[in-house]
Amino acid sequence: MAITDIKEYAHLTEEDVEALGRELDAIRLDIEEKRGAHDARYIQRTIAFQRSLMVAGRIVLFASKKKPAWILGTALLGVGKIIENMELGHNIIHGQWDWMNDPEIHSSNWEWDNTCPSSGWKHSHNFTHHKFTNIVGLDNDVGYGIMRVTRDQKWHADYLFQPITNFVLATLFEWGVALHHLETDKLRKGEVKWSEKSEMAKDVGKKIARQVAKDYILFPALTGPAWKTTLTANAVANLIRNYWSYAVIFCGHFPDGAEKFTLEEFENESRAQWYLRQMLGSANFHAGPVMAFMSGNLCYQIEHHCFPDLPSNRYSEIAVPLRDLCDKYDLPYTTGPLWKQYGLTLRTIWKLSLPNRFLSASQDDAPETHSELKFRIRGGIKEVFGVDPQTGKRRGLRTAIAMVSS
Repeated sequence: MAITDIKEYAHLTEEDVEALGRELDAIRLDIEEKRGAHDARYIQRTIAFQRSLMVAGRIVLFASKKKPAWILGTALLGVGKIIENMELGHNIIHGQWDWMNDPEIHSSNWEWDNTCPSSGWKHSHNFTHHKFTNIVGLDNDVGYGIMRVTRDQKWHADYLFQPITNFVLATLFEWGVALHHLETDKLRKGEVKWSEKSEMAKDVGKKIARQVAKDYILFPALTGPAWKTTLTANAVANLIRNYWSYAVIFCGHFPDGAEKFTLEEFENESRAQWYLRQMLGSANFHAGPVMAFMSGNLCYQIEHHCFPDLPSNRYSEIAVPLRDLCDKYDLPYTTGPLWKQYGLTLRTIWKLSLPNRFLSASQDDAPETHSELKFRIRGGIKEVFGVDPQTGKRRGLRTAIAMVSS
């Protein structure tokens, strides 16, 4: 089952957790004090670069009847859409650049290239997901209401099809984002009435109409005789964006080590415990500068979940002291190659499509879901708190995991 007592699971005392929180607050303050002209130039140049890609792609598609032009134009649009959604839209809507007081680059004004309105994304993602990260029953991103990603979710027959559901979601990811905002899973189950979602549905409908008109009517029409090839180029560019966005997001939330939590854990949560939950509930993947940029710097998902409103170009810098804190408090820093993180995610999705009776691992000690009961099941662990007198290093969760694994 999910983690019920985060302090017991992390093998940290109340004082340890509060000290960790103060050190993370200090990292935040340091970055806030450093923000300035360098960061402003970064986001302004990113916007200019992304718009240049889109304009270039649109121009090339005037000749899209020729295959080389179609390939080039599609690639330019695909990359441009990825940058707009990942490094611009997602991060600007989080308020990462609000400190600049630039009305164009402000979370209250930016409307991104997606079927979900920015205003809706702010609630379903910025608030619901980031506040209740991986709390089963509160965070709608735990399986997105259509997939089972932890044994805390009761199995039913629909989950047998989730390998197919997963592929469909990846293919139609921008549409899935809009439906997720509407909480269509709760509407389907009768937990929410359509009348409660009518205004929200109107907003989503208007945004979908604008997106469809832009990508599949206006821009194809502008290329005249090449309208058919332009339309297919736009569709493929959207697919490229959808698959990449899906992969980045899933690799940050569902590989092994991205833990889940119970409602009991949340009830009396302090700010420091919220930090700890973000660290334990998120996962990174290895990336160089180009891949980091193309992922919206969400290869640093742990850093993003701790500081969702700090500029994304600072996450690589934040990662250094944050990893040091993980070493200091003997906490895991979950990361790995992109292919491995995605492979672990796929394994969880495929495996949990089956009822528990077909699964071998314990409910409290499965690769995709751990709890503090894991350590009790293994016979308990003694003397893991504090500092090892022989090595001088703190003994905590990483040490405990190593002990039960040996």
